[in-house]
Amino acid sequence: MTETDAFDIVTLGDGCRLAYRFDGPAEAPVLLLSNSLGTSFEMWAPQMPALTQRFRVLRYDSRGHGRSDAPAGAYGMDRLGRDVVELLDALGLDRVGFCGLSKGGMVGQWLGARAPERLDRLVLANTAAHMGPPSGWESRIGAVRAGGMAALADAAIARWFTPEFVARVPDQVASVRDMLLATPVEGYAACCAAIRDMDLRLTAPLIRVPTVVIAGAHDPATPPEQGRFLADAIPGARIVELDTAHLSNIEAPAAFTAALLDALG
Repeated sequence: MTETDAFDIVTLGDGCRLAYRFDGPAEAPVLLLSNSLGTSFEMWAPQMPALTQRFRVLRYDSRGHGRSDAPAGAYGMDRLGRDVVELLDALGLDRVGFCGLSKGGMVGQWLGARAPERLDRLVLANTAAHMGPPSGWESRIGAVRAGGMAALADAAIARWFTPEFVARVPDQVASVRDMLLATPVEGYAACCAAIRDMDLRLTAPLIRVPTVVIAGAHDPATPPEQGRFLADAIPGARIVELDTAHLSNIEAPAAFTAALLDALG
C-alpha cells in the first residue's frame, strides 16, 4: 500500500498544516476521501486505480494523522469538519463528492448536516453517529499516552479485519499496522477525544445530501446496526452491507469500490 511521497500542504486558519494530494484528470469531478482513525490517506490505495478513471481524487491526512500537523489538546468533530471546509476553500472547490470511513464518515455526517452546500453526494462507510461510552475512549487515550501506538496495535487490527483476512494476507495487514504505528500519539489521542464527545444522532435527519451508507457485517467497531440507524435517519439514504470487518475498503476492495462508484452515480 506504499505510494510516492508526493503531497502538498495547506495551512488552516488556526495554523494547523494539512497534507493533501490530488490524483486523476484535472477536468474530472472532484471526489474527496477522508481517512479513518489511526491511518493516513494511503488507506485508499486499493480504490485509486478505479476512482481516478472517473474522478479527480482529493485525499488528505486528517488533523493529527500522517503528514499533517498534530496540535496538542483535544479536538472536536466541529474542528475536524471545519478543517474540510477550509481545505475546500483554500483549493477553490465549491462542491465535491465525499466518502469517509469510520472517523472520516463522522466528518462526513458533520458536513452533511452543517455544510451540505459543499457536497454533491455523500458516502458514509463503517461509521456511527455516536460511539459510547466515554469511559472506553478515556481508557484508550490513557493507554496510548502511556504505551505509544504499539500498545493499541493488536486490538486495532482485531477490530479492523476478520481473522480470515489477517491469515490470508499477512503482508498487507502488516503494512496497515505500520500506518497505525506511524500515527502521532498526540494526534490519535486528540481524535479519540473528538469521537468520545461526538453525538450526531439528532442531526442525522437534517442531512439532505444523497447518501449511501456502507457497513461491514462483521464490524465490531461500528456494527451494522449503527449503519442501519444512519440509513434510517437520513432521508432517502440506503445501506450496502459487505462481508467484512471495519476497514471494508481494504478487506473487500472490489466490492467496496463497486458500491462507492454506484453511490456516486
